[in-house]
Amino acid sequence: MSLPAAPSAAPPAPLSTQSAIAELARLVAVGGVVVLSGAGLSTESGIPDYRGPDGTRRVTPMQFAEFTGSSDARRRYWARSFIGWQRFSRAGPNRGHRVVVRLQQAGLIDAVLTQNVDGLHQAAGARDVVELHGDLDHVVCLTCGDLTDRVALHGRLAEANPGFLDLVLGVAPDGSRVTSQIRPDGDIVLDDSVTSRFHLPYCVVCGADTLKPDVVFFGESVPKPKVERCFELVDRASSLLVLGSSLAVMSGYRFVRRAARNRIPVAILTASASRGDPEATLRLHSPLGDTLDALLVELAPLTDAGARISSDVGVSR
Repeated sequence: MSLPAAPSAAPPAPLSTQSAIAELARLVAVGGVVVLSGAGLSTESGIPDYRGPDGTRRVTPMQFAEFTGSSDARRRYWARSFIGWQRFSRAGPNRGHRVVVRLQQAGLIDAVLTQNVDGLHQAAGARDVVELHGDLDHVVCLTCGDLTDRVALHGRLAEANPGFLDLVLGVAPDGSRVTSQIRPDGDIVLDDSVTSRFHLPYCVVCGADTLKPDVVFFGESVPKPKVERCFELVDRASSLLVLGSSLAVMSGYRFVRRAARNRIPVAILTASASRGDPEATLRLHSPLGDTLDALLVELAPLTDAGARISSDVGVSR
């Protein structure tokens, strides 16, 4: 299927939500869909996205150069991540992740490209998932390259920092209340007076304090072979379905541009406007969970597997 992409000068005229869902169902029913997901897909799991409804960034994530530049920066990161991991690691897949799995099991979705580092696509049962930015389940030593399990590292951090969790959940030594707002990449907001008390993790192989979560930080590049693999998947797709990504960074936006240039239909479902709207064949600005559930209902009469796909709509709520 090859529908012309919308002109880049302006987004297509918006449809009513129900009409847009019906159009999306017709697009998905063709099959051969590649999904590109972003942080907005995981918000119903309790993990916030990076940007507010107006597109402004909620938080300023640590830059790669800052992280590699000093032990103090790494101490701040790991102190915040140690606390954030307590809740981040307990997040589970939501109905949006489950809809993706149902559509994939029905043979309509070929692969999932995700900008998320939470592993929730795989936890829901998705296959052929390409994690553009890596995952938080592993930690790499930037000095010797040793790869270790995040759960094991968390245990070591807990042993090296007894009482730190109680400190964070209580008040700082000066009497001020410590904030602990979780962030999209798994860490939290903490005052420097608290993070300075944290003991850094060290590599068990070489002893360096250069451990880093095996994810792509802001200011760092996605490995070229992974990008090329994603281009191949997009080039073979019948359509590209963007779920919950503002496409504000090029790591995801480039695939929308690639699809539009190759006249592959692009459907974008986000809570608010995205950078890729001008290239979209179809765009929906609505809550992901409700909209994806409605998509299953619309698909029922369009495919042989439709009745089975939509039979348990609402079970994932």
